Amino acid sequence: MIPLAHRAVLTNYLDVTQRLDLNAYHLLSSVGLNQSQLNDSKQRIPVDKAIALLEQSAQLSGCEMFGLQMAENRQLSDLGEISLLLNYQHTLRDALQTMIRYRNVLNNALAIYIEEDGNTVIIRQEVVTNASMYSRQSTELALGVMHRLCASLLFQKWQPLSIHFTHSAPNDLSVHRRVFGCSLKFGSEFNGIVCTAAELDSANPQANTAMADHAQRYLDLLQTESPSSIIFDIRKSIYLLLPMGRATLDQIAQTHGINVRTLQRRLEAAQTSFSDLINDVRRNLVFRYLRNINYSLSHVSDILGYSTPSSFTRWFINQFGIAPTAWRDSNKALLA
Repeated sequence: MIPLAHRAVLTNYLDVTQRLDLNAYHLLSSVGLNQSQLNDSKQRIPVDKAIALLEQSAQLSGCEMFGLQMAENRQLSDLGEISLLLNYQHTLRDALQTMIRYRNVLNNALAIYIEEDGNTVIIRQEVVTNASMYSRQSTELALGVMHRLCASLLFQKWQPLSIHFTHSAPNDLSVHRRVFGCSLKFGSEFNGIVCTAAELDSANPQANTAMADHAQRYLDLLQTESPSSIIFDIRKSIYLLLPMGRATLDQIAQTHGINVRTLQRRLEAAQTSFSDLINDVRRNLVFRYLRNINYSLSHVSDILGYSTPSSFTRWFINQFGIAPTAWRDSNKALLA
């Protein structure tokens, strides 16, 4: 399937390109998009094209924070129809669960998982596409929008503990500090936001059950599901759960509210298997972690779900024809 996003994913794009003196229309055309697609509130945009646009814009402008600057002025209403439902939820926890349920209406490349450990909560996020390349700009845009969403629902009460990125820190952290206003962790094992459980359960002063019910009925009409989208959603769950050591058949089935046999039947109907999906995600994630020189091969193998570094090394050689240590040696310029 081709992952699609609501045109809101590029809200504020023209403003940022103007500030950075970029030819936005030339850039849009270069990736197969046009201005009318940004102006049409019903338009769905191929995520791979949107990501290519962000990365090219950042490269040409020399602005490492391009995606984050797009997120800086985003409003809840920019999220389109789903903002109607989010705005009336009773707590931030309710709003996040709503966003997880209806994320395909906004951006079906977006994967979100809430992990709780005592009073600490991790809101994990990944932007997953059919392409294997990791996108710094789309990741920072997604985390910036999530942060703005939480802040708009809780007003001044939103104070996350830290923001985490798997990529390295930019040379200039001023925009990140201005947008997030909390501890920043680069080269982390995950992309996401860490906050307290108390914040998730803080009351939303605009909560309204009747209005939420009206909005939910409308969104249910927009929510569609196909065999290809189900497989893609399973793949996104593996992206989030694999570094946690929880990407098992049982756990993925539970995450999607189905039993293991049903999950296996759906995979068989799509002519794939759980092991194939795991392998595909490992291939996409492995270089992200190998580029981090702070991670030993033992650590990388653990993140990818291997019991021993030797098992990981055999898999890597089988997949790429080179040992991971040799890959690191020959790609020193890429290492952070």
